[in-house]
Amino acid sequence: MTYSMDKLVAELTRDEGLRLKTYRCTAGKLTIGIGRNLDDVGITGSEARIFGCETPSAALALVKRQGVTKLQAESLFANDIVGCERDLDRNLRWWRTLDDVRQRVLLNMCFNLGIRRLLPFKNTLRMVERREFEDAADNMLKSLWARQVGGRALRLSAMMRTGKDAR
Repeated sequence: MTYSMDKLVAELTRDEGLRLKTYRCTAGKLTIGIGRNLDDVGITGSEARIFGCETPSAALALVKRQGVTKLQAESLFANDIVGCERDLDRNLRWWRTLDDVRQRVLLNMCFNLGIRRLLPFKNTLRMVERREFEDAADNMLKSLWARQVGGRALRLSAMMRTGKDAR
């Protein structure tokens, strides 16, 4: 089964927002567009070209000075989603066996946390893999992450619990 990309894009855009100028996210990371973490992810070589730059460092400097257009933000966003899919495929090979809604929950969490901060949710992830969705949803809400992101965690845990879209 595969997930609804349209729904994922809408959910992440709601949760991350769209900002065309750099800002510091709640974790203190320099961010732009729809949640692009410039401190950890930066700008790749292929992405540098959408800014008319030869190198990632030149593109990053330009983005810090001038910001991005909506089209550039959407391009970075699409690449970030593909990166999350790749990270989940490498580390949680079972994630694509989940239903649409729960795949989007894991993608959303991976997008927000990054794979390195998602993987330490070992108990929660084990519960998801075992289809113990009630327990996984409860465990999600016990985390520091849930206290930091508030409503996002409430929505995602409800989606995990029920397998239905959040309202």
